[in-house]
Amino acid sequence: MSADPGAVRFEIRGTTAFITFDRPSARNAMTWAMYDQLDRALDGLASDDTLRVAVLRGAGGSFVAGTDIAQFREFASGDEGVAYERHIDAIVTKLESARVATVGVIEGHAAGAGLVLAAACDLRVCTPNARFGAPIAKTVGNCLSMANHARLTAHLGVPRVKQLLFTADFISAEEARERDFVQAVVEPEQLDMRVDELCVRLASHAPITLQVTKEAIRRMVAEMTVNGDDLVRRAYESRDFHEGVAAFMEKRPARWEGK
Repeated sequence: MSADPGAVRFEIRGTTAFITFDRPSARNAMTWAMYDQLDRALDGLASDDTLRVAVLRGAGGSFVAGTDIAQFREFASGDEGVAYERHIDAIVTKLESARVATVGVIEGHAAGAGLVLAAACDLRVCTPNARFGAPIAKTVGNCLSMANHARLTAHLGVPRVKQLLFTADFISAEEARERDFVQAVVEPEQLDMRVDELCVRLASHAPITLQVTKEAIRRMVAEMTVNGDDLVRRAYESRDFHEGVAAFMEKRPARWEGK
């Protein structure tokens, strides 16, 4: 892992909270410390009754480029992969269940865990250079959790999720807008103004209506989730997973064996 542990910053301005992923040296790839800070920031949302909106955004021109892959070198068993996915799922579920309306502001890459965090927001706005994907079939050789498969399928549909994961490709900002994954593609110089306008609009609406609506939809998507610990364990205990991590760290192509 880089010497830069990164940070997730939490700030309140009026009725809006700002959660900023701040590790631009690694395109805001999440460290364990950053996940813990995100968890605490989400607790901060729950504890302040004056808040109406939360904005999630990355520093330095990227949203979140997944989890820092160097941390996976410590994994010695499939059970550690199961524990990791459960931990991330708990944080993402807390984001989805937040009492306030959440807006993801995506510049640059929302990859892997970044794609999942963006999908967990209620609304998304991005710049033209935004890219959305989970290229794990090309990089690490792990897998998403069952809950995250369900989240992405609810947004994009089965065919597009399969294409996205099988090809390890990215969705462009324009396609994301066409598929209603993002509500607007905004030029960088107009982004702050558009986000502020959206926050003011959301804050003016009936909070309980928004809360009930988002929880109803969250429950429907959650019903799509089945237990898949055996699948997660299979991916994380494979030789291919450890080869993928090593290859990524050594900046070379992975030699996949299917074992």
